[in-house]
Amino acid sequence: MPTPIAATAHLATDPITVREVGLRDGLQSIARTLPTAHKLDWLHAAHAAGLREIEVGSFVPARLLPQLADTAELVAVARTLPGLTTSVLVPNLRGAQAALDSGADLMLLPLSASHAHSLANLRRTPDEVIAEIGRIRALRDASGSRCVIEVGLSTAFGCTLQGRVDEDEVIRLLQAALDAGAERVGLADTVGYADPLQVARVFERGFAAVGDRLACGHFHDTRGLGMANVYAAWQVGVRRFDACLAGIGGCPHAPGASGNVSTEDVAYLFASMGVPTGVNFDALIALRQRLAEWLAGEPLHGSLWRAGLPKTLLTACA
Repeated sequence: MPTPIAATAHLATDPITVREVGLRDGLQSIARTLPTAHKLDWLHAAHAAGLREIEVGSFVPARLLPQLADTAELVAVARTLPGLTTSVLVPNLRGAQAALDSGADLMLLPLSASHAHSLANLRRTPDEVIAEIGRIRALRDASGSRCVIEVGLSTAFGCTLQGRVDEDEVIRLLQAALDAGAERVGLADTVGYADPLQVARVFERGFAAVGDRLACGHFHDTRGLGMANVYAAWQVGVRRFDACLAGIGGCPHAPGASGNVSTEDVAYLFASMGVPTGVNFDALIALRQRLAEWLAGEPLHGSLWRAGLPKTLLTACA
């Protein structure tokens, strides 16, 4: 696992995985419901652009998130795309059963490091969520499924409701989630409070505690530090990042949030440094243009689409 003092040339040898989460994290934050046909176009185009892990939806009650009511249909199509890891978010045991029934490759379970955020978002304390993770692991094992269980630790760098989140609590919950049965964990700056030094410090502590089972960074660009935080996490060894096409998404408990780091900007950050991502920028920007038409009137974010690729980047495929 690389350290902050490792040479850039050594760091650049490891490819990056960008998990596109716009079909879930992005669309659930937008009031309108994108037609399933457009979602399927998005899915196919993202795969054609080289993205090999896509979060296609969430198994939550349709009355709560009608925008994601067609998740099972998207999983069925995603499973036909070669080399694609199909990810879904599940908030509880019932959602986990639906994910297993769908045949998804990975289920992402949300766990808040902030007690206040956990109660507001899931109506449970963090330790009650940990207990549910154990029940979900038992359900998965009993089913014979190979669906990977990953826990995303939200508000790991601060919370709009609680304020400061103790780093010792973050590390405790990472370990507790794994002890309960999760196979991977990730850290999320859900409300855009993190700074690069904090990101490096917390991820380093996380790696020291749980090793490479700490497998994802999830950042929001609420206060303009999203890309700097991605870079800081990469420097200490993170090789997999969540991102949303056009920087859509956000958190209902983060007023004024601009959304997730954009997929196209994250891919460009690494391409500019010679780090492989497998993303084809021409295809990705074309998809972003289509998304702007589908979501006309919704605020979109990101920088690469405005300026385009520089002439110094010799290939459109990183």
